[in-house]
Formats: sequence, structure tokens, C-alpha cells
Amino acid sequence: MATILQNYLLIISILLCSTANGEETSYINTSGHKRSQLRQKLTHFRVYWHDIVGGRNPTSVPIVKPPSAKNFAGFGQINMIDNPLTTGPDLSSKVVGKAQGFYGQASQEEVGLLMAMNFVFTEGKYNGSTITLLGRNAVFNKVREMPVIGGSGLFRFASGYAQARTHSFDLKNGDATVEYDVFVRHY
Repeated sequence: MATILQNYLLIISILLCSTANGEETSYINTSGHKRSQLRQKLTHFRVYWHDIVGGRNPTSVPIVKPPSAKNFAGFGQINMIDNPLTTGPDLSSKVVGKAQGFYGQASQEEVGLLMAMNFVFTEGKYNGSTITLLGRNAVFNKVREMPVIGGSGLFRFASGYAQARTHSFDLKNGDATVEYDVFVRHY
């Protein structure tokens, strides 16, 4: 009898401690939607990313300079961006959003960037929605692939990839236009 009473008291004290420590499960909501009921979509779009580092209104500015001038690749430099995204390669093409985030020179041997940016859409069906890209960009490769790791709005639960191809690069001022082909799965 004493063993049963001890076990009963032990169970009661465990239950009391688990609710007394402030942990709740009321944040869990099962809405009744099964994953199989949600239809996943694949969206493909192409935009042109304009990295403007020169002139009076740059959209890409260095926020951390490389620690050594001897460093060929600029290792350690970080740029913050607010780059226009357009439907065509010309900057005068229709602007459909902005690429906001940063890129940093993460390689000591080549121009290999760490890209962390959101594509923020401001026009059309996806106005107010975003996708987030995070990955390596080996700039001198013809095609670079970066993962889409998330999104918001119509791109909630997004995953996918983007292929980047340099359309133009100005050696004098460093301005670049890059074509992004993006493939996104979302609900």
C-alpha cells in the first residue's frame, strides 16, 4: 500500500511541477488541416538584380572593409544592399521589388560571396511577399546556385533554389546586373 501511495504522490508531484514551471501547451494548435490537404505549388520567376556600387545613389555600400589591402579577393568585406529587382536587364525596366540584405567576401582565394538577402516584392500578385536566399555565390562561375530557405506572404513555407547568371559587370565602377532564375515551392 505504501508503494502505491508513494507512486501516486510521485505522479501528482510531477504533474504539479510540470504545470508550475510555466510551461504550457496552449500554443499548440491543430487546425484540422492535414499536410496532404495543402496543395504545394511550384513558382518560377526571373528577375534582374542591380548592384549599384558607384555614383550618387549606390544601392550597395561597404559596411566592413577588408582588413588588409594586400588581400586580392577582398576577403572580409561586407556590403549592405537595397538593390532594385526588375523584369528586364535594363535598370529602366519595370521594378518589381528590392533585394535587401548583405553579401560578404567569404573566400581568400577567389571572389566567393556569402549572400544573405530577401527578395521583397512590391508589385503584382506577390506584392508584400518575400523569399529569403542564403548561400554561396562564386561570382566568376557562369551559373551559381543558391538555396531559397524561406519566405513570407504567398511564399510562406517556401523552399527552392535560385540560379544566378551575371548579365553585365562594369569594371570601372563595379556595378553589376545579375539574372536570377528562381524556383520556389510553397503552399
